[in-house]
Amino acid sequence: MTPFDTILVVDWSAGRRAPEKPSRDAIWLGLTCAGIPQEPMYCRDRQQAEAAITDLIRTEMAQGRRLLAAFDFPFGYPGGFTRHVTGSDDTLALWDWFERHIIDTPDGSNNRFDVAETLNALFDGPGPFWGKSHKDRWPGVPYRKAGIKFDQIAEKRLCDTVSKAASSCFQMSFPPTVGGQIMMGLPVLARLRRLMGVRVWPLEDWTEAPVVLAEIWPGLIEQAVQTTLATLPPGAIRDREQVRLLANALSRLPPAELDGLMSDLPAAASEEAWILGAGQARRLSELALDAPPLRNDCFALPPGVHWTPVDEALALLQERLSPVTGTKRVALPDALGRIAAAQVSAQRANPPLPNTAVDGYGFAGGRGEGVQVLPLASDRAAAGDQPGILPEGHAMRVLTGAALPAGVDTVILQEDVDVVGHTIRFTGPIKTGSNTRTAGEDVRAGEVVIDRGRRVTPADLALLAATGVSDLMVHSGLRVGVLSTGDELVEPGAVAKDSQIFDANRPMLLGLVQQLGHAPVDLGQVPDDRAALRTRLDEACAKADVILTSGGASAGDEDHVSALLTDAGAMSLWRIAIKPGRPLALGVWQGVPVFGLPGNPVAAMICTLIFARPAMQLLGGGVWTVPQGFEVPAAFSKTKKAGRREYLRGRIRNGQAEAFASEGSGRISGLSWAEGLIELSEPAQTIVPGDMVRFIPYASFGSAGQTASDFPGNDI
Repeated sequence: MTPFDTILVVDWSAGRRAPEKPSRDAIWLGLTCAGIPQEPMYCRDRQQAEAAITDLIRTEMAQGRRLLAAFDFPFGYPGGFTRHVTGSDDTLALWDWFERHIIDTPDGSNNRFDVAETLNALFDGPGPFWGKSHKDRWPGVPYRKAGIKFDQIAEKRLCDTVSKAASSCFQMSFPPTVGGQIMMGLPVLARLRRLMGVRVWPLEDWTEAPVVLAEIWPGLIEQAVQTTLATLPPGAIRDREQVRLLANALSRLPPAELDGLMSDLPAAASEEAWILGAGQARRLSELALDAPPLRNDCFALPPGVHWTPVDEALALLQERLSPVTGTKRVALPDALGRIAAAQVSAQRANPPLPNTAVDGYGFAGGRGEGVQVLPLASDRAAAGDQPGILPEGHAMRVLTGAALPAGVDTVILQEDVDVVGHTIRFTGPIKTGSNTRTAGEDVRAGEVVIDRGRRVTPADLALLAATGVSDLMVHSGLRVGVLSTGDELVEPGAVAKDSQIFDANRPMLLGLVQQLGHAPVDLGQVPDDRAALRTRLDEACAKADVILTSGGASAGDEDHVSALLTDAGAMSLWRIAIKPGRPLALGVWQGVPVFGLPGNPVAAMICTLIFARPAMQLLGGGVWTVPQGFEVPAAFSKTKKAGRREYLRGRIRNGQAEAFASEGSGRISGLSWAEGLIELSEPAQTIVPGDMVRFIPYASFGSAGQTASDFPGNDI
């Protein structure tokens, strides 16, 4: 099956026109494009929603993107109903029947109860439709279900039973009003399916259609919806979160798995239609959550791979990792340092109106050579004033930032003007539009100002505020646990035996995690005791989203990190062609990714910068970034063997790269001496002073500085 590029989920409504302010029980559209969640769209009425969906279909078709549009109301009725109404088993003919009979006005008033009464009259007895808004109207529609036997037509479809849906297509009133939704939805679907390239699953051949309409039931992800709502402030709109989460779930289904859900359906589906994902509530709820769990085998290397080049290792991490943090909406001041979870668009233009860039005098049109004289209007324009009107042929005093009055399109600097009585004099020429700014000159309304995955900076806060954005969706901070292992370690400040060393890795890694913009979690030290390590890892899973361990990452007798991850069936020992730092144990412990770093501080820091840093950025919802390096002359000599990529501790002096005197990975002083890393590629090479080498400053690896989580009162 050709994968879908775009997923649309529609939460429909049969009610009247919704209020202007986004609210529940309205129509909401959830959208993901290329796996990237978009801000849900609020539609006040069915006409607006149909227009928006039609525009989306045409846009995706024009761009060559495949669209799956899922609607939350039934596409069909229980078996036999269609033939009873239309004389055939063609469910799409029933859609056309409803389009001919349903009347729907812009204010939301409609005739669905009249149509239900008409349909009931086709059956012996009371008919299957029941429930109404007024007990004394529509006598052909029972107020309650009591007395309806459903002996001619079943109450529910097969897919409703499989999905354990509580509602029925025939219930016209009292929540859930699925009967009203289907009546007010099928006429819209009848029109949408006539658009070029649109097919209906599973009622038509949809397999290669550019646009596929499908039925979905939000109840399939009820667990995920409840979990998400529990993390949101009071007043969060359930419908909004529901479409967002359901679009997430469908977009995250592997194409082969989605194809399986859409194929091999029961025979009843050809008439009754089918709920996409029926019977897969647990799987879809798992995918719907903002932090889908990583697979235990996400770090597995291809069979037969023993030594992995650095670039291949990085590519595998980039391909297999995805965000593990949830999302939340925060006020603008609280967004500093957080990672945007969705694109943010300007709510208005900047500047919103044409304005003046200088203090001076404004008038209409440019002026030619020579002395110019204009009468001066009595009014003036300052920043914040409502724009006035300039009399024709006059000039007006304007101050920097003032909206240009009607009749002003040019401003001359006050320094270039003489004020004589009630006139101004200046010497031309001056061009039309001089010293003015046009509306939207900086940013247009609707323009994307922040991309998904960007870490919000103070400059971003200024841009967001200027364009009318007051809040945005961000990822919760990535909690990174740091754990040291080994009998030889003691805390700094404690009394150390000759056979012991102070734990240098943990404070280094905790500081590095914070500098990279994540939330460090100190998990302490664990001796070389497998049971103690297991207990600590179990405890860590409740505190951290990702765990960094140092020591125990090889395959020796005391390397308990590797042994435990191996026992759990979730460990891969990556022998990476890098110096220093070859053994890197990667695994998943109770759903939490674990990076088992070398115990040597130099190797631990370099492996963190090269591998864990970009991986943590992805896990936290950010984008994969490559550190910026610079080609500079070497101030050292070195002969390097082929096979491994090497990183030397280095710094820049007098425009040249100096290398630390010793390459010994036990020389911790070299980390402090250095200001970055010198990267030497895999081929053999002989370097002499003056040869160009690649120097990567520590700052290029990323430093988020102070984040919102550093301020009192802000949770992560």
